[in-house]
Amino acid sequence: MNNADRRIQFWALYLTRFAEGFGFVTLLTLLPTYINTLNPEATTILGITVSAGVIIGMYTTGFTLAQTVAVIPLAWAGDRFDKRTILLLVLGVGAGVYALFPLVDSSASFIGIRALQGVVVTGTGLMSLSLVGQVADVGTRADKIGKANAASFAASIVGSLSAGAIYDEVGFGPIFTIITVMMILAWVVLWWFLDDDPTRVKGFPFSDLAVNRKLLTITSFRFQYAFAVTMVRTWVPIYAGTAVAGGGLAVGATAVAVTVTAEKATNMVGQLFTGRLSDRVGRSLFVFAGGGAYGVIAICIPFSRAIGDVLGASATVPLLGTLPPAYLPLVAFSGLLGVADSFREPASMALFADEGTDEGGVASGFGIRELVWRPGSVAGPLIAGWLMIEVSMGSVFYVGGAFAVTGVLAFGGILVYDYGTRALTAW
Repeated sequence: MNNADRRIQFWALYLTRFAEGFGFVTLLTLLPTYINTLNPEATTILGITVSAGVIIGMYTTGFTLAQTVAVIPLAWAGDRFDKRTILLLVLGVGAGVYALFPLVDSSASFIGIRALQGVVVTGTGLMSLSLVGQVADVGTRADKIGKANAASFAASIVGSLSAGAIYDEVGFGPIFTIITVMMILAWVVLWWFLDDDPTRVKGFPFSDLAVNRKLLTITSFRFQYAFAVTMVRTWVPIYAGTAVAGGGLAVGATAVAVTVTAEKATNMVGQLFTGRLSDRVGRSLFVFAGGGAYGVIAICIPFSRAIGDVLGASATVPLLGTLPPAYLPLVAFSGLLGVADSFREPASMALFADEGTDEGGVASGFGIRELVWRPGSVAGPLIAGWLMIEVSMGSVFYVGGAFAVTGVLAFGGILVYDYGTRALTAW
């Protein structure tokens, strides 16, 4: 494959990442709006009372639980058959799923359609990243993966800002029409420009990767970090947009979008450079530093109110309206979360791509990465929803940040045990 063909294929995959990111962040941005609109209440199912907080948690957990179920079959199919074909199938399903969202009229229907979205996001992410890792040369994987992630974050910026603004003007329907058209466009470009995947892996690569020493080491961090990111990333917009009575700031949908955009923008810009640095310096230092910083910043988020009061940060801004003092500090903390995660993410992804390729199953490598993430992404929102209702909004960020800190300490401890003084530069 010549460089021109390779470049075109990367751009086709970047467009797919853009479409995936746009759809994902739109739902994240509108999550507090759905909470306010659907107004979930405690209910009884088979004689068991389910609290409103658990139902709010299910708005995210329904999504992540479906992702968990989908990981192994999709990753296995990607290694066993043509990743391009699997990706095209998932994108086609995705166009239909996003077209269903305007029909939501209850918590149950929202959770069900979000579950279908979880399958689409998982399949698109697994196949697109696997193909990026496969097409890239060994010494450029983190760089190319970082750029693929940057495309996703660029979509997140456009998606979060436009979702909030469009909803404020005309409601839900037009937003999902745009996402559906974008998924169809990505399908056409991939079908036209992306070559067939020639690799075929027989057997079950998960079994070998499950005992890979490097992957086991990073799992000690990633398992705990999943709780941190799922709780913190999901609850930043919820903190911004939910009613004051629930501990939130009660800002409008466009202002909520800005909090999401701050994290996505700094993460996008960072990954244009940090992936390349990871290829040169190594993976473990970037994972440790980025993960630790994320935890510390998350713990600081509840202090937004106190910081805003001291600085007198209330303001009235065109399009955003009157903003409480805590809002601008919250946006700043969200941006810092993106900076921290931009160091961790391409290094972590490239490590799984390296090991998966060496063991003969790059999609399974990313599948292992997804599976390790799933317990935290399923249980984290349930914990956060309960904490939000039963304890306080701030407790969500204290607990989420603590998961990140304990994760990096476990990761660093294992590296020191294995490599001594050169632990953070070993790989």
